[in-house]
Amino acid sequence: MFESGDLRKGLKIELDGDPYVIVQFAFVKPGKGQALYKCKLKNMLTGAQFDRTFRSSEKFKEASLEEHEMEYLYSDNNGYCFMNTSTYDQEFLSKEHVDESMKFLKENTVCNVLFFKGNPIGISLPNFVNLRIIKTDPWVKGDTAAGSTKPATLETGFLVQVPPFIEEGELVRIDTRTGQYVERVKVGI
Repeated sequence: MFESGDLRKGLKIELDGDPYVIVQFAFVKPGKGQALYKCKLKNMLTGAQFDRTFRSSEKFKEASLEEHEMEYLYSDNNGYCFMNTSTYDQEFLSKEHVDESMKFLKENTVCNVLFFKGNPIGISLPNFVNLRIIKTDPWVKGDTAAGSTKPATLETGFLVQVPPFIEEGELVRIDTRTGQYVERVKVGI
C-alpha cells in the first residue's frame, strides 16, 4: 500500500480496479488545512488521462504489474505474437497495446511486455535498435553542408533523418525513445 506522501511521477497505482501511472505530480500546501497532492493520471489500459487531487491521508493499492522478457515473432489477423523467452508461452497483443512501438519492431526483437493481472497491456522496447535502410537518396558528391540530413526509410517502414553519407542497405542504430538516428553500425570485419 502507498500513502499520499509516496506519490511521485512514474509511480504505478491501482484505482477502481485499473492500473494508472502518474504522469505529472505537484504537492500543494495551502495556508490552512491539509496538504494536497495534484496528479495527472494515465490509465494504462485505455490511455485516457485526467487530473485528480488527493488528500494527505489517502492510501493507494500498488498496481499488480509484471514484466516479462519476450521476443516478437510475427503479426497476423489475431494481433502481434510475442513469445516468452524463458517459458516459450506465446501471447497476442492488439494494435492498441503495441501502438507506436511498431515503428522500431522487427521480427526476433527482444523486448519487455507489461502484464496486469495476467493480461498483456503494453511493451517496452530496448533504448536502441539496429535497423536496415531500405530506401534513401544517393549521396551527391560535394554536398557537405554542415548539419545537413536526408530522409531514409527503415525496414519497418519508419522514416528517419540520416546524414548524407548513409546509403541504402546500411545498418543504422536508432534511439527508440526519440526516433532519431544515432550512428552507422559496422557489420563484421
